Amino acid sequence: MTTKDLKNWQSALPYKDTTQPVLFIGHGSPMNAIQDNQFTKQWNQLGESLEPPVAILCISAHWLTNGTFVTNMEAPRTIHDFGGFPQQLFEVEYPVKGKPTLAEEIKHHITSTHVGLDEEWGLDHGAWSVIKHMYPKANIPVVQLSINYFKPPEYHYELAQQLLDLRKKGVLIVGSGNMVHNLRMVAWDKMEDTYGYDWALEINDIFKSKILDGNHQDLMNYQKLHKDIAKAVPTPDHYYPLLYTLGLQTKNDKIEFFNDQAVAGSLTMTSVKIG
Repeated sequence: MTTKDLKNWQSALPYKDTTQPVLFIGHGSPMNAIQDNQFTKQWNQLGESLEPPVAILCISAHWLTNGTFVTNMEAPRTIHDFGGFPQQLFEVEYPVKGKPTLAEEIKHHITSTHVGLDEEWGLDHGAWSVIKHMYPKANIPVVQLSINYFKPPEYHYELAQQLLDLRKKGVLIVGSGNMVHNLRMVAWDKMEDTYGYDWALEINDIFKSKILDGNHQDLMNYQKLHKDIAKAVPTPDHYYPLLYTLGLQTKNDKIEFFNDQAVAGSLTMTSVKIG
């Protein structure tokens, strides 16, 4: 994108009087989509408390690509990207609209890389399982931005910074993943309990401390934070959405944590509201 192109670009989204917050949401099990529990209640309350956005941009841990893409369809399909769950979960549909004008806006804002307009993906469970509780009427358009899995943490943080203007135009940006996420070490006998291994709780507290301190550099270099970090973040897919959220923080934003619980030993639902 050249400087001339940017000057000639006519945004379809006007500026608003208020700035939307940005969220990182620990989404946990797909079963949260159909459950009424402490986490889903909080998502519902959050949706009720926020000024209604003109649209939602979601960066989900479950859309990993080689390259950067944004959904560009009028009616994104509900993707059931999981297995081994009750049929009831596979029958859930979230009939929300997309917003191609927002996809175009994102494409023009991101100048550090090419952004492809995707016509096939839709909404994976990292997006719809949370947003359906926040906005059960499916009345807020949703667009997803993919995660280029072949890029380092800095890439994702810096890409997010280019989207800051969207917050001023009424777009609610949501990163959906989990700070601590290790399915191989799940305590299956404690699936319904708010229980965390000592290392999971310790590392989660380190993440929270760094977030409160605004120490984003350490969070990008997360591999050096703790001797057991490979247990907490064995792969970065569920961690990267946090970096998108942090990249959208401004110096005047307040930090609030919610759903600050560990589950099944090796997962944390800890979520962050910035703004």
